[in-house]
Amino acid sequence: MHDIRHLDEYRAVEETLRQWHAPAFGRPHALSEPEIAPDGARVLVTASVIDALEGVPQSRLFTATAGELAPAVGMPGASRCGRFSPDGQRVAFLADPDDTGVFQLHLAAADGTDAAAGAEVDGTVEYLQWSPDGGRVLLGVAGHGADLAGGQGSGTHSTPADDLPSWHPLVETGVPDHGWRTVWVYDVEAGTVARVSPEGVNCWEASWCGSDRIVAVTSTAPDEDSWYAAAVSLLDPEAGTARTLLRSEVQLALPSASPDGRFVSIVEAVCSDRQIVAGDLLVIDRSTGDPLRLDTLGTDVTSARWFADRRLGFVGQRGLESVLGVFDATSGLVEERHSAPRSWGYRYPDAAYTASGDALVVEDAYRVPHQLVRIGPDGAEVLASVRHPGTDRMLEVCGRAVAVSWDAPDGTEIEGVLALPDADGPHPLVVSIHGGPVWAFQESWSMNYPWVPLLVSRGYAVLSPNPRGSGGRGQEYAGRVVGDMGGEDTLDHLSGVDALVARGLVDPARIGLIGGSYGGFMSSWLVTQDSRFAAAVPISPVTDWYSQSFTSNVAGWGQAFLRADPEVPGSAVHSRSPVLHASKVRTPCMNVAGARDRCTPPEQAREFHQALVSHGVESRLVIYPEEGHGVRSFSVMPDFLTRVLLWFERHMPA
Repeated sequence: MHDIRHLDEYRAVEETLRQWHAPAFGRPHALSEPEIAPDGARVLVTASVIDALEGVPQSRLFTATAGELAPAVGMPGASRCGRFSPDGQRVAFLADPDDTGVFQLHLAAADGTDAAAGAEVDGTVEYLQWSPDGGRVLLGVAGHGADLAGGQGSGTHSTPADDLPSWHPLVETGVPDHGWRTVWVYDVEAGTVARVSPEGVNCWEASWCGSDRIVAVTSTAPDEDSWYAAAVSLLDPEAGTARTLLRSEVQLALPSASPDGRFVSIVEAVCSDRQIVAGDLLVIDRSTGDPLRLDTLGTDVTSARWFADRRLGFVGQRGLESVLGVFDATSGLVEERHSAPRSWGYRYPDAAYTASGDALVVEDAYRVPHQLVRIGPDGAEVLASVRHPGTDRMLEVCGRAVAVSWDAPDGTEIEGVLALPDADGPHPLVVSIHGGPVWAFQESWSMNYPWVPLLVSRGYAVLSPNPRGSGGRGQEYAGRVVGDMGGEDTLDHLSGVDALVARGLVDPARIGLIGGSYGGFMSSWLVTQDSRFAAAVPISPVTDWYSQSFTSNVAGWGQAFLRADPEVPGSAVHSRSPVLHASKVRTPCMNVAGARDRCTPPEQAREFHQALVSHGVESRLVIYPEEGHGVRSFSVMPDFLTRVLLWFERHMPA
């Protein structure tokens, strides 16, 4: 059905979303980027704010005052990434008052007053950091044509409008000149800004290393695939040079350095997506150049920041837990400070620190809306929450979530989170498969996907599994998917379904699949390997690794994770492509994609759809013209969720 807006089901879903979100119109909807002043007196957090069920949320800075979240700066447009100066007297932040999506540096007093723009740069500023002496601000600048990561929706940053006629062709010659990422430094006293990264060096992330050097994750090309082989480099702004500090066979990210510049920390991890990093924490002593791999007590580190010359705070995921720890460079010891069976960040745990080591995190759980939490020697203190009548309404119908585990056929323990309706089972089950593949679920609000509470409210159980390849279980576990995508992780999912059926929780005749990105691939792949599934909804999938190799902006990553060459007949590029196994499928599939997706182009969904139709399998293709990697806009959310519900209710009714 082409237009479904007249259906009662559509109106019901739209009304449900309105009940859940309308009470928060103009207020914080979700929280990220926590920041706390060195003395702990003030906090900042980036909030997603929606004013209507249209478009995507806008980011705005808030602070916690007397248990409430209040606007932190009086700037029009969007604002984010607030950072206190080392003395706590000023705030640097990013805002786009003049050109939507083009963020520039702004500064204000610590209380948010006297906000004013800094010097403008050519591009959009993605992140910033004060120098340890407080005299300068480092700016990570992306050109207008720089790639967005898949987790950001794919595509590119906004490109300035031109006067070309509508018929003018799209012309590509490789990486555009405006696709580079560079590092700039703003001089606070002089009010001037200058680029400090050398020509031909793409800087994905950067951090001050003392007040005269910069440590950065760099590559010699700016395309998204180049990130996977990036090195850690030390930039000398005065000399205009970049010296390599560290290379790795896997990925390097999250650079940080002690205020005096002696120690550099970096996270080394098997990664499938830029900005989604969980791995080993390395510390390099610049006096010797030797890297030390820290024992982080079983935790995959997802964020690290030095809060003193010899003390490094870190957070990460261990199984389904979030963990806070501190490394003391003087003693060489790692101390675990706090852990919780909850999420401390949208994708992975993140934190900010006071000068004494107290941490600020955004915490949530399946039945706990986002809240700002300070963790100190006496435990955790909730400073503010986004809870409102809409979240209470969701809690009335979203059921509960429990941690589950099972053994795969080879004996590997697999973990997951099972969301259950309040009624007795056995329930119809939808397996919600995460992207990556190197990412991981924790118990979180809505389990990060809007279809989870909606399906539970209609009587479905939803399993969110962490198969091999997921984060939070160490690098050996994450690395098991490399060279075997669609191999043993297939059995991890199937054995999870078997376990829930055996426990009497799930009806074996009503089992479905949904997932985006790698979850879209796995949703497509599983229906070619097992006929038990009653319905599937692959979102932004890869279904043909061969054509993906010549159309995606992360084609090199796909070939590396498959360990396959598309020019070699019979390699995994061919054998692990769902489209080439379509004759085995008996499951009705609704294939969803965004027309602007550069990671998994919409042709991937179309190929699988057409292959299924040619074999007589019921299939539907849904392409949203203004979406990228995934479905993100509130404008299309009622349509998307209605189609998901109708698909499952038709083929496996609750």
